[in-house]
This record gives sequence, C-alpha cells and structure tokens, in this order.
Amino acid sequence: RLSHRIVTAARTMAGLRALLALTLTAAAAAGGMHYKPHDPVFIISNKVGPFNNPSETYQYYSLPFCRTAGKQKRHHHELGEYLVGDRKITSPYQVSFLDNVQWFLLCEKTLQPDEVKSFADAIEDDYYFEMFLEDLPMWGYIGEVEGEDLLLGHLETARRYLYPHLHFSIGYNVDQIVSVNVSTNPQRKVDITDDLMETDVSFSYVAGITRLYLPSYQPTKQPNNNNNNNRYSVEWVPKPELTWENRMSRYHDSRFLPGTFEIHWLSIINSFVLVLLLTAFLTIILMRVLKNDFTRYMDVEEDEMGEEESGWKLIHGDVFRFPNQTNLFAALVGAGGQLCCTTFLLLLCAITGFFRPTKRGAILTAMIVLYALTSFIGGFTSARLYRQFGGLAWVWNTVMTAIIFPGPLGCIFMWVNTVAWSRSSTAALPWHTVMIIASLYMLVSFPLTIIGAIAGRNLATDFDAPCRTKKVLRQVPTDIPWYRQPMAQMFMAGFLPFSAIYIELHYIFASVWGHKIYTLFGILFIAFIMLFIVTSFITVALIYFQLAREDHRWWWRSFFSGGSTGFFIYAYSFFYFFQRSSMDGWLQSSFYFGYMAIISYAFFLMLGFVGFISSMVFVKHIYSVVKCD
Repeated sequence: RLSHRIVTAARTMAGLRALLALTLTAAAAAGGMHYKPHDPVFIISNKVGPFNNPSETYQYYSLPFCRTAGKQKRHHHELGEYLVGDRKITSPYQVSFLDNVQWFLLCEKTLQPDEVKSFADAIEDDYYFEMFLEDLPMWGYIGEVEGEDLLLGHLETARRYLYPHLHFSIGYNVDQIVSVNVSTNPQRKVDITDDLMETDVSFSYVAGITRLYLPSYQPTKQPNNNNNNNRYSVEWVPKPELTWENRMSRYHDSRFLPGTFEIHWLSIINSFVLVLLLTAFLTIILMRVLKNDFTRYMDVEEDEMGEEESGWKLIHGDVFRFPNQTNLFAALVGAGGQLCCTTFLLLLCAITGFFRPTKRGAILTAMIVLYALTSFIGGFTSARLYRQFGGLAWVWNTVMTAIIFPGPLGCIFMWVNTVAWSRSSTAALPWHTVMIIASLYMLVSFPLTIIGAIAGRNLATDFDAPCRTKKVLRQVPTDIPWYRQPMAQMFMAGFLPFSAIYIELHYIFASVWGHKIYTLFGILFIAFIMLFIVTSFITVALIYFQLAREDHRWWWRSFFSGGSTGFFIYAYSFFYFFQRSSMDGWLQSSFYFGYMAIISYAFFLMLGFVGFISSMVFVKHIYSVVKCD
C-alpha cells in the first residue's frame, strides 16, 4: 500500500510539474519570445503587391527573388492570417540575436528577360513587399521609376531601377525584439530598363540578360562598390523605452505608411458634443410637444373630438396593425439584433484585451466566431416577434433568419474569391479555409439559430398592444408635403447618424482599405454608442411626426429610417474610392465594392433594428398614457 501511495504521489507531482511547465510556456508565449545572444532569428517573407491596392496581393516568390536550395518551409497559418491573404514562407536571410551584419551575399542570380520584365512591371505598378519578424510587419518598395512624367505618363527616358540591397534594423529590449524596420539603399540600385527594352527588340537576345546579386549569408565576400551587388545588412538597436506590450505603437508613425493618421481625440470629442446637443434638442422639443398632446388628449373622449381635431390619437385603432410581410420583417429584425450583439461583443473584447486586435486577422477571426455564437440571439428575436405577429410558418422564418445575412455574404464571397483565384492572388481563400468557415456555419451558427427560434417561439407571449386594432383599415392621408414623404424622411434619418461617425469612418476606411493598423478601439466604441443614440432619437422623432399626420404605417418605416445610414456609408465608399484613394484594377474594385456592399448591408440591419426597437417602445408608451378605449 505504501509503495502504491508513493507511486500515486509521484505521478501526481509529475502531472503538476507538467501542468506548471505548460502554464509557464503559455505565459512565456503570451509575453513574447526571449532570446539568448547568437540565437537564430527568422525573417519571414509574406507577400507582394501594388501599394495602392491592399487587397491585390501575391505570393512573395511570384517575383523571381532569390531562393534557398531545396524546398522552402511554409509556415503554419491561422484562420485570420488566411482571411487577410497572408502566405508566409521562410526567407533565406540568416540573422542571429544581437549579431550585427555588415554585408552578406545571398546568391548570384541571372535574370532572364521574362524575369526582368516581371520586375519592371512590378516596379511600374509601385509594388511593395511585406516581411515579418516576431509577428512585426515591415514593408519596403521593390524599386522605383525615374524620369516619369506624372501628367503624360512614362517617357522614353524613364528608367526602372531595382533595389538589390536590404538593411534590417532590429530593436531589442533586454532579450526581446520590440521593433523591426527594413530599408533600401537607392545608391545601390540596379538599372533594368535597357534589358527590358532589349527583350522587346530581340526576344532571343540572351546576352541582354541582367546579372543581379541578391542578399546572402557569405561573410567571406566583401562589398565591391563598382558592382551592383545585392546584399543585406543587419543592425541591432537598443530600445529600452519600448516594451513588448507596446511594440505595435510605433506603426502609428511609420514613414512607409501615409502620415495622415494622428490621434483624433479632438475630432471625436467635437462629434460627441454635437451629438449631445442634437439629442438634447430633439428630446426637449419632443417632450414639450408630447406634453401638450397629453394635456389635450387626456380628458377628451374620442366622440367629443371635433372634425377639426387631428393627431396621432385618432389612429389608435390602426397603429398596432401588423405590417405586411411579417416573416421577412421578423427575419430582418432578428438578423439586425444578432449583428448588434456581435459588434458590441467584438469591441468589448478588443477594449478589454480578450484577444490581441493588432494580431494579423484576429479581428476577422473573432468576428466570425462571435457571429456564429450569437446566432441564438438572432433566432430568438426573430421567432419571438414572428410569434407575436401570429405567424404560423415558423420553419421558413427560422431558415430565412439564418440566411438573410450569410446568403448575400456568401454570394459576394464566391464572386470576389473567384476573381482572386483567377489572378493567382493570395486574397483567394484556400479550399480548407472555406470548408472551416462553412463547417462553422453549418455546425454552430445554423443549429444555434434553430435552438434560439424554438426558445423564442415557446417563450413568446401575445403582443401587448395598449389599444385594440379595428377591423376596418383607416385611410392614410395622401396630400402631404414633399419633405414629409418617406424618401425625404429616410434621407434625414440617415444623414444625421452618418454625420456623427463621418470622421471616425475615414480612419476606419484608411485602415481596412490601407496598410494602417487600427488600435483606437476605445474611440471606435464611443463612436458606435453615438451612432446608436442618434439613430434612436432621430427615428423616434420622425415616427412621431408620421403618426401626427395620421399615417399608421410605422413598422417598416422605422426599420428603413434607422437603417438608411447604411446607404450613406455605401455612397461614401464611392467617394472614398475615387477621391481619397488611388485604388484601381478589376480585382481591387471587386473586393472593395463587393465587401463594402456587405458592410453597408450589415449597418442597414443593425441600425434598422435599433430604429425599430426604439420606435416600438416609444409608440407603446405614448398610446399607453392616453385614454384610447
């Protein structure tokens, strides 16, 4: 027995030691890697592409760069990295911790005319390359064009130069890497213009090839200033003021990226003050008007009201008449509620540090997972409302709720993924990534929608209307001024919320459709709160004015008025594409306008849900206060 206890205790201690080691390893990984002097540091090559088209990316070795002998190691990619088009592969650059490199030669590569042309075309399209070191991105241009006329285009004297030399500057804090930067040396550029022209003139002219030296690890060779040798150097720079946790902050001031991204607290505070003034103004006016209405309607019986009387009380017998297409309406409301919860949880997780939003693809991964997990809310909200409407086709309602947002998203995805696949772009998702997302929808999202629909249908009570609905439909007045028409109201309802987020929207566009890393999620959370508040207040105010002119069709109007901001966002996307960016090309245009349509549609559903819920609470309240029956 004693020996058995000893063995059991030993096994328990071994298990505890293994668990402790695993915990310490996970904690070390969460806090970054720690290096010893001369430990190998790996530089990862990722992708290349036109700088102005962030979605048009290709594998790094789609251009004839130097490769190591044998097959290069491809890195394991997480779901988010595939979603943002990363295709990481080990580079031949050999770097060790704290070891400065003056000059290393990687290989001697002879470029054939077609390879020269591929480099020249890439340089003309302003290609950049992206590399990683310790998950820190670094960018650089492949080359440059000199003698180009910006108005007339390329001249015959324009020269195309390839940058063959890379200089890596790596910042460290004690035993951790906290910053990286790569730069090119314009004084050591290789002119590939003549070779390209010779290739055009004489296709079989083999002597017109370019002999290029690309960077490498051969310390026995020394630089020769008379040759266009392509090499690389490494410099280690101490950064005691920069911690590992704050190492992404330097990308706000990166010189490679556009320099228009400054801290915009002043702008967001200005918008916040305007929103507060607007909501306070609407609240005061609405409360005063409602107070007068309550005073006028409280003690007056319906049969005592003269023909000259008018207002929202006269339509109490029709205001709670259920809308047309209740199945579709309930599905839209359920999808909007689900997207609201997804957005709120995503921003909350980003603010609280539940995941690292600066990690490649982390936001997209979290968004997909949260959307799948919140499907219960969408199914519950839709089925409950549909049950209150008296609907019977609850199976079709559940299916419609499950596909009303993923359906259009899937159609857009298949289109843009086909375009990217036809261009051999890394923006095209591999089949196994598509299968993972499809499995997540079929095995998690769809079942949760069904479970939520069953719960919503069983827990729903009858619609609690303060007034009885009459059997005879009341006629809606038709002689109304143009500014009270539905389209005019939708314009006003969409413009004011859009103006509240316009400033922040510019930064989000420049981050999503650019190369900037967005980190100000606290400001973004405030902007979304302002957006919901303004949407709620302006929709309620417009619904009141609609009811005051005896128009009881407020159900669909409240949803479209709240969601009309989505149309403004999509209209702004056209302005941004043509006036604020330099994006072009079929692939980039397909990605941009396709996914912006889905984003605008998501805003339409979210804000439509906010507008409808706010309006329903308001309408129930005012009709419960006055004597209607």
